[in-house]
Parts: sequence; C-alpha cells; structure tokens
Amino acid sequence: MSSIGRLIVFAAPAGGGKTTVIRAVRKAHPGWLFSCSATTRSPRPGEVDGQDYYFLTRDEFLARVAAGEFLEYEDVHGNLYGTLGTIVDEALAKGETMVLDLDVKGAASIKRFYPEATTVFIKPPSLEILKERLEKRGTESAEVIAKRLTRAEMELAQAELFDCVIVNDEIDRAVAEVLRCIERGRKPVE
Repeated sequence: MSSIGRLIVFAAPAGGGKTTVIRAVRKAHPGWLFSCSATTRSPRPGEVDGQDYYFLTRDEFLARVAAGEFLEYEDVHGNLYGTLGTIVDEALAKGETMVLDLDVKGAASIKRFYPEATTVFIKPPSLEILKERLEKRGTESAEVIAKRLTRAEMELAQAELFDCVIVNDEIDRAVAEVLRCIERGRKPVE
C-alpha cells in the first residue's frame, strides 16, 4: 500500500498541559484532524460530545470493546478511555493528518499498530508544578490527585520511549518545540 496519511500521537500525565498544547497545534494547523476519544467519564464544563470526547455509558463502551471497535482503551481512575479504530483508519485512508490525544499506554498501543506515527510526550517541569496544576483545576479530590501523581511518576519514566519529549514550562516555547518536532518527524503511515 502506498503512503496515505500521517499520525501524530500526544501523551502526558494529567495536568501536564497536553490539552493546551494540542489546542495551539490545532490553531496552527486547522486542516489537520483531531481524533476524539471515547470515555465513560462525565463531561467537564464546556466539553462537547463528539468534539472533546464521545461520552458513552460504561455498558456502551464495553459493548464496543467486545465488538473490537477500539485500537486501544484503558481504565484510568475508574473511567474508560479509548480510540475508535474506524475514525483513525478513515482519516488515514483519505491522506489526512490525524492527531491523537492519549495516555502513555495508549500511545504505546498505537505505535504498535502504526510504527510510522510520530509520538510526542508533554512533560511538566516538575511533579510539584504538576500537583499545583491539578489542584488549580478544582475538579478532583485530594485522593484522586494523589493517584494521578503516582501514575504521573510511571508515565514520566516512559517518556524516553517517545519520538519527542517537550517540557511544558512556558506554553509558547513548548508549542514551538512541538511544531518543530512534528515537522522533523514527518512520516506518512502506509
């Protein structure tokens, strides 16, 4: 099969600034497609079904898992998250650039399916700053934040597996580095 599309995968610990960076990349490349993951968690204020996530019940999600519709999925703090394969495959078949917003485990799964994908890890400057960011959100209990920080340590240890690791200490600089990384890593998915 000939080269048909491009896949870019972002991952970061919760609170690492991945969503903010992806919004800036979206602004810089409005023609790119940004995959919408499915989740069983409740929408946060301002999130739109089918734009930010596909919000599914746990039963709906598990039925789609059983049907083999997910490229990857994960239980994160009691909520399921996953990437629907048809969305990625359709975009790549049309020659589009598709951007995925995943966790570290999901990014590793995608890399197994699509070894040509460019993977980008957004790293917080420190665990202390990450904790401050999570607390500032005001959406999670101290217990959930502690779990997220424990998970972040594991995710940070896997950052070296990514094509690019970007420290998000200053958003404009981080976005510029991400865009340079993506340009260097231009790999079509075959």
